[in-house]
Amino acid sequence: MMSRAWRIAYPGALYHVLSRGNDRQNIFIGADDRQLFLNILGEISDRFEVDICAYVLMGNHYHLLLRTRRANLSKAMQWLGVTYTNRFNPRHGRSGHLFQGRFKSMLVQNDAYLLQLSYYIHRNPLRAGLVKRLAAYRWSSYPAYAYGKRSPPWLHMKLILSQLKNTADPYQAYRENAQNYSKEEGKLWEDLRHGFILGSERFVKTIKARYLPGPPHAEIPQQKSVAQDVDPAFILHTAAGRLGCNVERFKQSGKVSASDAENRDMLLYVIWQLGTQTNQRIGEFFGLTHSAVSRRVSLFKKALKKDAALRHRLDLLKSKIKI
Repeated sequence: MMSRAWRIAYPGALYHVLSRGNDRQNIFIGADDRQLFLNILGEISDRFEVDICAYVLMGNHYHLLLRTRRANLSKAMQWLGVTYTNRFNPRHGRSGHLFQGRFKSMLVQNDAYLLQLSYYIHRNPLRAGLVKRLAAYRWSSYPAYAYGKRSPPWLHMKLILSQLKNTADPYQAYRENAQNYSKEEGKLWEDLRHGFILGSERFVKTIKARYLPGPPHAEIPQQKSVAQDVDPAFILHTAAGRLGCNVERFKQSGKVSASDAENRDMLLYVIWQLGTQTNQRIGEFFGLTHSAVSRRVSLFKKALKKDAALRHRLDLLKSKIKI
């Protein structure tokens, strides 16, 4: 049974949206493609009443921060994907799907989180090694926020810049904050709950009360996670801290040492045992395919049967994170 995402929609909702190319292939070949995409964003803003607050266009994916004035995120994003694909394919003599499955979205609690997310997404070209200075990257809304450069008429900057209202020069404040944000990125993700809600525990409880009045849907693991109040992202972060390891390093490294592999597999097994996440979703935490997750779980189970010390380590970890 294939899982599907839980799309929570209401007027005024804030989102971080991400979509990748099929098989991680490029969705932008040249400058004309990127400009085409920006033009379509303008159409979406007008047609679907979507406030696009920030964006960055990479090679094989894009990030958007937006607010929906109507409860229509899915319709707007599906229209974006279909429209861009239908205009991109003839230009490059190709056919078929351009994007990899469904778009990913994160529900954002308020404008303050939106500001922090804007720093994060604007730093993408820097993290990817595409530029040495953020200002050198043309295909993002960073120049508009950091230097007051001319921006598309549909770019809605008020929500984010209003968070810097007590500064003499909001553009300078934004620029300095973004440039120094690398040390703060980890703190931002500490408030990512259930893998798709960025906000406080109170905000999650509000969402649960309003949008999950009954039992969770069998095909939507996110609903099961919220219903049971089991947050895999938080548990993973806490457990990794107890083991003294960095999950992001597992994701970025093609090869890991034997001790790192044991820690990774133990973390993976703990999340798998929660029973709220699909193997595909678990794989996203670690940079693994769903089949690799299944294989690692099977191997870890076999190791547990043979190794008493490993069983003791697992039991100790679970007792410390209270599961």
